[in-house]
Amino acid sequence: MPVAPSVKLGREVKIFHPDLVNLYGCTVGDETKIGSFVEIQKNAFIGARCKISSHTFICEGVTIEDEVFVGHGVMFTNDKQPRATAEGGALQTEADWAVIPTRVCRGASLGSGAVILCGITIGERAMIGAGAVVSKDVPPGAVVAGVPARALRR
Repeated sequence: MPVAPSVKLGREVKIFHPDLVNLYGCTVGDETKIGSFVEIQKNAFIGARCKISSHTFICEGVTIEDEVFVGHGVMFTNDKQPRATAEGGALQTEADWAVIPTRVCRGASLGSGAVILCGITIGERAMIGAGAVVSKDVPPGAVVAGVPARALRR
């Protein structure tokens, strides 16, 4: 089941191709639209009236407030130093690392292909350029682009 029973969907959420998404343990607010090939993991929160475009990955620990636009192929992270294995060589489990939360504030827009590193806040109505790698907080209303993302204007 691509949309797990553990998902909390608000009213009038539109998932265009429910068989082509992977949603589990997350919350999605009222009137949000979700495109194909989107994964939203457990303990992620999506606000109301958002648009989550196709091929986007929203991992555990990400909070997206109301009225946020997420372009195609946007990727979030939740670990600054990811490893496959623990010290002894065994595959890591949830006990081996801690989720680092990320917040996208109301009305922000994330351009297609942006990568949002963990532990940052993107301010209200900020604009993230396509393909940007966001590694630091973005002030409200700022426009950033590039690798790493730098302010273009406010």
